[in-house]
Amino acid sequence: MPLHVPPAPAPALRTVLTALGSPTAVREAHTPALRTAQQEAVPDHPLPLHVLDSISAEGVAQTRLAGWRFLIRCADRAVAAAETRLTPDGWAFSHFFEGPYIASTERALRQAESAAQPFQARLLSVPGLYMLTLWLHGDCASDGTTGHPDPADLLVPLAPAPPGIAAHRPHRVAELLPVLTLRVTPAPPPLLGSPA
Repeated sequence: MPLHVPPAPAPALRTVLTALGSPTAVREAHTPALRTAQQEAVPDHPLPLHVLDSISAEGVAQTRLAGWRFLIRCADRAVAAAETRLTPDGWAFSHFFEGPYIASTERALRQAESAAQPFQARLLSVPGLYMLTLWLHGDCASDGTTGHPDPADLLVPLAPAPPGIAAHRPHRVAELLPVLTLRVTPAPPPLLGSPA
């Protein structure tokens, strides 16, 4: 089944195209691969970027849309990414970046293309664990900006993943969320008078 990628808001795409056309924005970016690219750089695979804010006592993940991430492709490979964010004035370009999540995102998207059922591709960031996942959401008709991880959705941790969590292995939300809950929840402070 093909992977569904929701269309990015047109103003978000325009901000990325404007930044790519700006020698100053590209030159000042911490992306040597983008600065030295010989071919035209084009935005590709826009993915809504959601942040996991909390997990309720019932195990429901509370997420919010933080922006849209675009892979920046030169010829046949992604060399960087661009991120946009929503401001009170509308969509704004945030920054270019590169690193291991670029290739890892491409790999996870290729893996997801071979899934037996259709999914909508999103990204889910877990800031408390410095973790990023490809979120394969079951509602392909959604615009990609709303909703919460459904227990049957898949999360594919991108590399580098936190210790003990296998990168590029799809996990049902119902299986991975309890693990994340344990890791993100801080340990209670010791009782006064008890040994530390």
